Amino acid sequence: MVIHRLIARHIKHGDDPEFYRLQATDAIDWLLAQRIPIGQETTVLDLGCGHGIFGLELSRHHCPVSFADQTNHLLPELRSKPFFTINLDHDPFDSLGSYDLVICSNVLEHLSQPTRFLENIRSILKPKSHLYLSWTNWLSPWGGHDFSPFHYLGPKLGPQVFDKIIRKKRIHQPFQTLYPTYIGRLLKQIAALEGLQSIKTIPRYYTEFAFLMKIPLLREFTAWNCAMLIQRT
Repeated sequence: MVIHRLIARHIKHGDDPEFYRLQATDAIDWLLAQRIPIGQETTVLDLGCGHGIFGLELSRHHCPVSFADQTNHLLPELRSKPFFTINLDHDPFDSLGSYDLVICSNVLEHLSQPTRFLENIRSILKPKSHLYLSWTNWLSPWGGHDFSPFHYLGPKLGPQVFDKIIRKKRIHQPFQTLYPTYIGRLLKQIAALEGLQSIKTIPRYYTEFAFLMKIPLLREFTAWNCAMLIQRT
């Protein structure tokens, strides 16, 4: 369980590089516990990589890692690594290549066309390879990101009330940079996709409580962040 460490870090330092490193190392430990090969033979794509911290931690396990995002914001020590420029809502995935492991961490809720993304993801997965997909579901305590918990008032009213009461600059605007996502709906969409199989679904920051993901309504509120391990069949 890493949720308490993340909260403590965020209170003191915000979402600094160490905050994201904690997320990444915890996720990698979980992947290793699922017996996912991680090492010099495992080609990795950090998709929607941001500063590339997740991919950096995988490279420390000797994985050859490539990075992809709309803009190159990689850390200086990663600037020599392969980088692909891509808009995940609109661009084809053909130029990305194919990999043994694709990481897409906390990206899905920022896509206007998540279904299109899921329909195209198979093309960059080698046979029997894996996708680690995680996102912040809308009804979780952090579903509104920087205007949480006002998102519980709805994607239109919530930000308005936040702006009037808190009066703090925020980054995200619903239906522009942040889109409501629901675990149950996405599970059904993924199950309907040919060539992909869901292996496991967990609350990312407290994986010990994976049973929560089997309870339809409860999981929407109790999963701070939903993570899925998906395999190309």
